[in-house]
Amino acid sequence: MKYNAIWISDLHLGSRHSQTELLLEFLHHHECRHLYLVGDIIDGWELRRKWLWSTQANTVIQKILRMNRKQTRVTYIFGNHDEFMQQFLGLNLGGVRLVERAVHEGMDGRRYLVLHGHQLDGLVLFNRLLERVGSRLYDWILEFNLHLNRLRRRLGFGYWSVAAYLKFQAKGAVRYVTQYEEAMVRMARAAGVEGVICGHIHRAEIRTVHGFEYLNCGDWVESCTALAEDFEGNIHLLQLHEPGVRGTGRPKGSTAAEPGIPRMVQKDRSPRRPTTGEGDRSSKSITADLPGL
Repeated sequence: MKYNAIWISDLHLGSRHSQTELLLEFLHHHECRHLYLVGDIIDGWELRRKWLWSTQANTVIQKILRMNRKQTRVTYIFGNHDEFMQQFLGLNLGGVRLVERAVHEGMDGRRYLVLHGHQLDGLVLFNRLLERVGSRLYDWILEFNLHLNRLRRRLGFGYWSVAAYLKFQAKGAVRYVTQYEEAMVRMARAAGVEGVICGHIHRAEIRTVHGFEYLNCGDWVESCTALAEDFEGNIHLLQLHEPGVRGTGRPKGSTAAEPGIPRMVQKDRSPRRPTTGEGDRSSKSITADLPGL
């Protein structure tokens, strides 16, 4: 598939739960003019605790650099887990731009503020405590999740995230997500754009909040999701689909594929607003003097 732009976040390379094999499969089958790495690409927290960098993680980095050398403009936006990249802010690393945030102008003229989103999370102030306690608990849940889904696949069922279920059953977590979305939209309003694209909370979503578009990439630890803009300016939420899962039928946007090969399928789409002369437009990716965080 070819797209104008693709956004992926929260790869957590260097963590044992990073889905590098599936990510490489995705990058192999999806081409784009602009690739945005929306934070937490490298898990510096995990690497400081235990060195788990794999050959496949190297392959992911090499694949992204090859894309950048060809026809894809790659923008790296650092998050909280890869905050060590901040020291290289503004530099051009092998042709890859490293920024704190960017503005993407789509094919239909809509402009989106792109940032990881950790700047709005009050818990980041205590990230050293989270590193020792919160992330350890999260790793334990993901480890349990790994074994549970091996059993589910043997029984013919698809992937199910224990972590996501626990996080979003709690009223406090739901309230936090709502506050997070509203804060991101306020930032978009202050920046004078039509929408915001982020990651951080590992919850992929496309929705309208107070008249502004809120789009979250999700992650490549639990859900394996991405955002992609087609050449008409529509932004789609792509999500991993595992063929052979019981009772799913053929999902929206899917095509025939080899049995057992995971595919990305379109799950949702941004609201469409037609513009004049859109066939002659080209998109832009810029960094700008934006309101402070």
